[in-house]
Amino acid sequence: MPVLIRRYKASGGFMQEERIDDEDRIERYMRLFDKEDVKKLETGVKVHIEKDEWQLLP
Repeated sequence: MPVLIRRYKASGGFMQEERIDDEDRIERYMRLFDKEDVKKLETGVKVHIEKDEWQLLP
């Protein structure tokens, strides 16, 4: 089961990590990314979008 990891800076200034393992939520997030970013994510590369870091693990 794939896991989408999102790392972001919270309002207090510290880093938060969210692990998304629901396939429906992963699919919805993937629609928000550019085609190039989706290709990178599918290969396991970390992608930075604005201030967030995303990574898809198989």
